[in-house]
Amino acid sequence: MMLIILLVLIVLVFAVVGMYNGLIRLKNRVDEAWSDIDVQLKRRYDLIPNLVNTVKGYATHERELFEKVTEARTRAMGAGNATDKAQAENALSGTLKTLFAVAENYPQLKANENFLELQKELTDTEDKIQASRRFFNGNVRDFNTKIEIFPTNIIAGMLNFTKRDFFEAKEEEKEAVKVEF
Repeated sequence: MMLIILLVLIVLVFAVVGMYNGLIRLKNRVDEAWSDIDVQLKRRYDLIPNLVNTVKGYATHERELFEKVTEARTRAMGAGNATDKAQAENALSGTLKTLFAVAENYPQLKANENFLELQKELTDTEDKIQASRRFFNGNVRDFNTKIEIFPTNIIAGMLNFTKRDFFEAKEEEKEAVKVEF
């Protein structure tokens, strides 16, 4: 009888250790995915001043737009948690779209090699940010699922594992883009 109780306790200990290790593994994946987003955002932050300065030379009367882009970049760089970061990054994406729309009005700018290269780099970075967001959200989904299912939810609750927020787009970004001629 003692042997059976001892075997049950050993199995329970291994189960708890396995659940804990699984939670840690998923938590580290979420943290890694967030770090990947940060790397791409840093790249974006470094490209934006160069792009703005290039456009500025051609579109001097668009000062308000340049200020908005700079402010959005500053807010995004200073955002703390994932939710604030997502909101700030979404706002920055919106101002960058406006910057590219303004650039369309300047044929000499569109032909400028420096601008074209910066635009290509920024587009590539935006694609990488989107891929990083998808990777992050997939890891957040797996982590949140793990801490919500039984019996892992008991261990997660006792060890203060909490759900993570997804990196989501704002509602206005989900709407179809309006193109007017």
